Amino acid sequence: MFAVIETGGKQYKVSPGQKIKIEKLDASEGGQVVFNKVLLKSDGAEVEIGTPHLSGAAVEAKVLEQGRGDKVIVFKYHSKTRYKKKKGHRQHFTEVEIIKI
Repeated sequence: MFAVIETGGKQYKVSPGQKIKIEKLDASEGGQVVFNKVLLKSDGAEVEIGTPHLSGAAVEAKVLEQGRGDKVIVFKYHSKTRYKKKKGHRQHFTEVEIIKI
């Protein structure tokens, strides 16, 4: 069994028991989150496709961690003009475990 959900402007293929890192959500660690934007749901034999979302379908997940990803260096450089700019970025994320589809 799996489903395709939409959250944070991205789409994720999820199945029960799976742990995924998604864009930051306003939820406390140990709490529960329900994703209502389900695009596709399959139980192995039957596939339901939404237009664009399935009505009445939801995916429940448990929040495991709120954190920040690894640092990404953004370096801009123009040759022969003495222009260089170095900047770092760490993206916030929420790690969730899918409980039920």
